[in-house]
Amino acid sequence: MQGTIGLTNYSFPPPPLVSLPIVGRAERFPVRRIFCVGRNYADHAREMGKDPDREAPFFFTKPCDAIVESGQVVNYPPETENFHYEAELVVALGKRGVDIPVDEANDYIFGYAIGNDLTRRDLQLAARSAGRPWDWGKAFDQSAVIGPIQVGAPVGDPVKGAIQLTLNGVTKQSADLADLIWSVPEIVSILSRSVEIRAGDLVMTGTPAGVGPMNIGDVCDVSIYGLGTISTTIGPRRPRS
Repeated sequence: MQGTIGLTNYSFPPPPLVSLPIVGRAERFPVRRIFCVGRNYADHAREMGKDPDREAPFFFTKPCDAIVESGQVVNYPPETENFHYEAELVVALGKRGVDIPVDEANDYIFGYAIGNDLTRRDLQLAARSAGRPWDWGKAFDQSAVIGPIQVGAPVGDPVKGAIQLTLNGVTKQSADLADLIWSVPEIVSILSRSVEIRAGDLVMTGTPAGVGPMNIGDVCDVSIYGLGTISTTIGPRRPRS
Protein backbone atom coordinates (compact mmCIF):
# COMPACT_ATOMS: atom_id res chain seq x y z
CA MET A 1 0.00 0.00 0.00
CA GLN A 2 1.37 3.38 -1.00
CA GLY A 3 1.54 6.10 1.61
CA THR A 4 2.63 9.69 1.87
CA ILE A 5 6.22 9.95 3.03
CA GLY A 6 8.10 13.18 3.63
CA LEU A 7 10.96 14.05 1.31
CA THR A 8 13.49 13.61 4.11
CA ASN A 9 12.57 9.91 4.31
CA TYR A 10 13.66 9.16 0.73
CA SER A 11 17.10 7.64 0.21
CA PHE A 12 17.68 10.19 -2.59
CA PRO A 13 15.59 13.04 -4.06
CA PRO A 14 12.71 11.69 -6.16
CA PRO A 15 12.77 12.56 -9.87
CA PRO A 16 10.98 15.74 -10.94
CA LEU A 17 7.44 15.49 -12.28
CA VAL A 18 7.32 15.38 -16.09
CA SER A 19 4.80 17.75 -17.64
CA LEU A 20 3.79 19.38 -20.92
CA PRO A 21 2.53 22.88 -21.68
CA ILE A 22 -1.16 23.42 -22.41
CA VAL A 23 -1.99 25.88 -25.16
CA GLY A 24 -3.51 29.07 -23.75
CA ARG A 25 -3.19 28.06 -20.09
CA ALA A 26 -0.72 28.83 -17.35
CA GLU A 27 -0.89 25.36 -15.83
CA ARG A 28 0.88 22.32 -17.31
CA PHE A 29 -0.28 18.75 -17.98
CA PRO A 30 1.40 16.24 -15.60
CA VAL A 31 2.40 13.10 -17.49
CA ARG A 32 1.87 9.67 -15.94
CA ARG A 33 2.48 7.08 -18.67
CA ILE A 34 3.04 6.94 -22.43
CA PHE A 35 1.30 4.22 -24.44
CA CYS A 36 2.09 3.77 -28.14
CA VAL A 37 0.06 1.98 -30.80
CA GLY A 38 2.01 -0.11 -33.29
CA ARG A 39 1.32 -0.16 -37.03
CA ASN A 40 -1.93 1.83 -37.01
CA TYR A 41 -1.72 3.06 -40.63
CA ALA A 42 -2.10 0.46 -43.39
CA ASP A 43 0.63 1.98 -45.58
CA HIS A 44 3.12 1.94 -42.68
CA ALA A 45 2.23 -1.68 -41.86
CA ARG A 46 3.03 -2.60 -45.46
CA GLU A 47 6.38 -0.77 -45.45
CA MET A 48 7.28 -2.70 -42.28
CA GLY A 49 6.43 -5.96 -44.03
CA LYS A 50 3.19 -6.66 -42.15
CA ASP A 51 -0.46 -7.30 -43.11
CA PRO A 52 -2.51 -4.08 -42.75
CA ASP A 53 -5.79 -5.85 -41.97
CA ARG A 54 -7.66 -4.73 -38.84
CA GLU A 55 -6.07 -7.18 -36.45
CA ALA A 56 -6.37 -6.25 -32.78
CA PRO A 57 -4.10 -3.26 -32.09
CA PHE A 58 -1.02 -3.80 -29.96
CA PHE A 59 0.68 -1.40 -27.58
CA PHE A 60 4.16 -0.69 -26.30
CA THR A 61 5.31 1.97 -23.84
CA LYS A 62 7.87 4.70 -23.34
CA PRO A 63 8.98 6.14 -19.99
CA CYS A 64 7.49 9.55 -19.27
CA ASP A 65 10.96 11.02 -18.72
CA ALA A 66 11.76 10.25 -22.39
CA ILE A 67 9.68 13.32 -23.30
CA VAL A 68 11.37 16.14 -25.19
CA GLU A 69 9.46 19.32 -25.95
CA SER A 70 9.39 21.09 -29.30
CA GLY A 71 12.43 23.23 -30.04
CA GLN A 72 14.81 21.16 -27.93
CA VAL A 73 17.83 19.31 -29.29
CA VAL A 74 17.79 15.51 -29.28
CA ASN A 75 21.21 13.90 -29.11
CA TYR A 76 21.83 11.12 -31.61
CA PRO A 77 21.32 8.07 -29.36
CA PRO A 78 23.91 5.39 -28.56
CA GLU A 79 24.00 1.85 -29.96
CA THR A 80 22.28 2.69 -33.25
CA GLU A 81 23.23 3.59 -36.80
CA ASN A 82 19.60 3.79 -38.02
CA PHE A 83 17.77 6.48 -36.03
CA HIS A 84 14.23 7.08 -37.35
CA TYR A 85 11.44 9.66 -37.09
CA GLU A 86 7.72 8.76 -36.80
CA ALA A 87 5.07 11.50 -36.93
CA GLU A 88 2.08 10.80 -34.67
CA LEU A 89 -1.11 12.26 -33.20
CA VAL A 90 -0.92 12.17 -29.40
CA VAL A 91 -4.02 11.81 -27.21
CA ALA A 92 -3.90 13.19 -23.66
CA LEU A 93 -6.27 11.46 -21.25
CA GLY A 94 -8.01 13.41 -18.52
CA LYS A 95 -9.71 10.98 -16.15
CA ARG A 96 -9.73 7.44 -14.82
CA GLY A 97 -11.61 4.66 -16.59
CA VAL A 98 -11.84 0.94 -17.31
CA ASP A 99 -13.78 -1.00 -19.96
CA ILE A 100 -14.83 2.22 -21.65
CA PRO A 101 -17.39 1.85 -24.47
CA VAL A 102 -16.25 3.30 -27.79
CA ASP A 103 -19.12 5.79 -27.86
CA GLU A 104 -18.03 7.18 -24.45
CA ALA A 105 -14.27 7.28 -25.10
CA ASN A 106 -14.16 10.96 -26.11
CA ASP A 107 -15.39 11.88 -22.61
CA TYR A 108 -12.02 10.69 -21.24
CA ILE A 109 -9.89 12.79 -23.59
CA PHE A 110 -8.30 15.96 -22.20
CA GLY A 111 -6.73 17.13 -25.44
CA TYR A 112 -4.40 16.40 -28.35
CA ALA A 113 -0.79 17.09 -29.29
CA ILE A 114 1.76 16.40 -32.01
CA GLY A 115 4.33 13.70 -31.41
CA ASN A 116 7.45 12.20 -32.94
CA ASP A 117 8.06 8.59 -31.87
CA LEU A 118 11.85 8.40 -32.23
CA THR A 119 13.09 4.89 -32.91
CA ARG A 120 16.39 3.02 -32.99
CA ARG A 121 15.17 1.02 -35.98
CA ASP A 122 18.08 -1.39 -36.17
CA LEU A 123 17.58 -2.39 -32.53
CA GLN A 124 13.82 -2.65 -32.96
CA LEU A 125 14.08 -4.91 -35.99
CA ALA A 126 16.71 -7.11 -34.36
CA ALA A 127 14.44 -7.54 -31.32
CA ARG A 128 11.45 -8.27 -33.54
CA SER A 129 13.37 -10.93 -35.48
CA ALA A 130 14.42 -12.60 -32.23
CA GLY A 131 10.89 -12.48 -30.79
CA ARG A 132 12.01 -10.11 -28.03
CA PRO A 133 10.43 -6.90 -26.65
CA TRP A 134 10.99 -3.63 -28.50
CA ASP A 135 12.11 -1.64 -25.45
CA TRP A 136 15.69 -0.95 -26.56
CA GLY A 137 14.46 0.26 -29.95
CA LYS A 138 11.65 2.44 -28.61
CA ALA A 139 11.96 3.29 -24.89
CA PHE A 140 15.31 5.08 -24.71
CA ASP A 141 16.28 8.56 -23.48
CA GLN A 142 14.79 11.48 -25.46
CA SER A 143 12.66 9.13 -27.58
CA ALA A 144 9.29 10.92 -27.24
CA VAL A 145 9.11 14.37 -28.79
CA ILE A 146 5.71 15.83 -27.82
CA GLY A 147 4.35 19.32 -28.39
CA PRO A 148 1.95 21.46 -26.37
CA ILE A 149 -1.47 20.00 -25.62
CA GLN A 150 -4.42 21.63 -27.33
CA VAL A 151 -7.76 21.46 -25.49
CA GLY A 152 -11.06 21.92 -27.30
CA ALA A 153 -11.40 24.17 -30.36
CA PRO A 154 -9.92 24.32 -32.93
CA VAL A 155 -9.15 20.61 -32.54
CA GLY A 156 -12.46 19.14 -31.37
CA ASP A 157 -12.61 15.41 -32.14
CA PRO A 158 -10.04 14.91 -34.91
CA VAL A 159 -11.27 12.21 -37.25
CA LYS A 160 -9.54 13.70 -40.26
CA GLY A 161 -6.86 16.25 -41.05
CA ALA A 162 -3.41 16.34 -42.59
CA ILE A 163 -0.42 14.91 -40.73
CA GLN A 164 2.99 15.66 -42.26
CA LEU A 165 6.67 15.35 -41.44
CA THR A 166 9.51 17.15 -43.15
CA LEU A 167 13.24 16.54 -42.77
CA ASN A 168 15.40 19.55 -43.60
CA GLY A 169 12.40 21.00 -45.45
CA VAL A 170 11.75 17.89 -47.57
CA THR A 171 8.41 16.11 -47.05
CA LYS A 172 8.92 12.52 -45.87
CA GLN A 173 5.52 11.60 -44.40
CA SER A 174 2.16 12.89 -45.61
CA ALA A 175 -1.19 11.35 -44.72
CA ASP A 176 -4.55 12.06 -43.13
CA LEU A 177 -5.81 11.13 -39.67
CA ALA A 178 -8.75 9.52 -41.45
CA ASP A 179 -6.25 6.83 -42.55
CA LEU A 180 -5.89 5.47 -39.00
CA ILE A 181 -6.80 1.77 -38.94
CA TRP A 182 -8.12 2.13 -35.39
CA SER A 183 -9.77 5.45 -34.57
CA VAL A 184 -8.96 7.43 -31.43
CA PRO A 185 -12.15 6.34 -29.58
CA GLU A 186 -11.47 2.71 -30.50
CA ILE A 187 -7.88 2.95 -29.26
CA VAL A 188 -8.94 4.45 -25.92
CA SER A 189 -11.66 1.82 -25.50
CA ILE A 190 -9.37 -1.11 -26.31
CA LEU A 191 -6.58 0.21 -24.08
CA SER A 192 -9.00 0.54 -21.15
CA ARG A 193 -9.84 -3.16 -21.35
CA SER A 194 -6.30 -4.09 -20.35
CA VAL A 195 -5.27 -1.27 -18.01
CA GLU A 196 -7.02 1.35 -15.95
CA ILE A 197 -6.37 4.60 -17.75
CA ARG A 198 -5.86 7.69 -15.62
CA ALA A 199 -5.49 11.42 -15.98
CA GLY A 200 -1.99 12.15 -17.22
CA ASP A 201 -1.73 9.16 -19.56
CA LEU A 202 -0.67 9.85 -23.15
CA VAL A 203 -1.36 7.69 -26.21
CA MET A 204 0.78 7.99 -29.34
CA THR A 205 -1.60 6.70 -32.01
CA GLY A 206 0.73 5.39 -34.73
CA THR A 207 2.64 6.73 -37.72
CA PRO A 208 1.97 6.84 -41.49
CA ALA A 209 4.29 5.45 -44.15
CA GLY A 210 7.53 7.18 -45.02
CA VAL A 211 9.57 6.57 -41.89
CA GLY A 212 13.28 6.97 -42.39
CA PRO A 213 16.66 7.84 -40.90
CA MET A 214 17.94 11.08 -39.37
CA ASN A 215 21.51 12.25 -39.01
CA ILE A 216 23.35 14.71 -36.79
CA GLY A 217 22.41 18.26 -37.76
CA ASP A 218 19.05 17.34 -39.30
CA VAL A 219 15.92 19.36 -38.47
CA CYS A 220 12.68 17.39 -38.25
CA ASP A 221 9.30 19.18 -38.29
CA VAL A 222 5.93 17.51 -37.69
CA SER A 223 2.61 19.25 -38.35
CA ILE A 224 -1.01 18.21 -37.83
CA TYR A 225 -4.00 20.19 -39.01
CA GLY A 226 -5.35 22.27 -36.11
CA LEU A 227 -2.38 21.56 -33.84
CA GLY A 228 0.42 23.48 -35.51
CA THR A 229 4.02 22.28 -35.88
CA ILE A 230 6.74 20.91 -33.62
CA SER A 231 10.44 21.00 -34.47
CA THR A 232 13.43 18.93 -33.38
CA THR A 233 17.12 19.30 -34.17
CA ILE A 234 19.35 16.22 -33.99
CA GLY A 235 22.48 16.94 -31.99
CA PRO A 236 25.76 15.03 -31.61
CA ARG A 237 26.09 11.83 -29.67
CA ARG A 238 26.57 12.47 -25.99
CA PRO A 239 30.18 12.04 -24.88
CA ARG A 240 30.95 9.27 -22.43
CA SER A 241 31.13 10.58 -18.88
